[in-house]
Amino acid sequence: QVQLVESGGGLVQPGGSLRLSCAASGSISSFNVMGWYRQAPGKQRDVVATITSGGSTNYAESVKGRFTISRDKNTVYLQMNSLKPEDTAVYYCNANIRLYVGLNRDYWGQGTQVTVSS
Repeated sequence: QVQLVESGGGLVQPGGSLRLSCAASGSISSFNVMGWYRQAPGKQRDVVATITSGGSTNYAESVKGRFTISRDKNTVYLQMNSLKPEDTAVYYCNANIRLYVGLNRDYWGQGTQVTVSS
């Protein structure tokens, strides 16, 4: 019913910037929470940033001051500045969506690779 399509990943040098986008489509009533997660090889998937329907944001300590999450209609963005090699990971878009009153579901994007290397 809902599809999340990500874009914006790629290779960037340390100190550089990338902006990830995640467009949601389908049977959507409203968004409860949208966010970005990342998973490096051999590590668990961890939250990077989230944004609620009311606009409240939360960030992992490792990205505070460098990353910014925002949402515009059905698209969530992650602006990543001052990138470090340790930011290298597969980044996943996530959305908790209210399909209708009384039914919420979590959806995930397919993941996009972000590589920070000189």
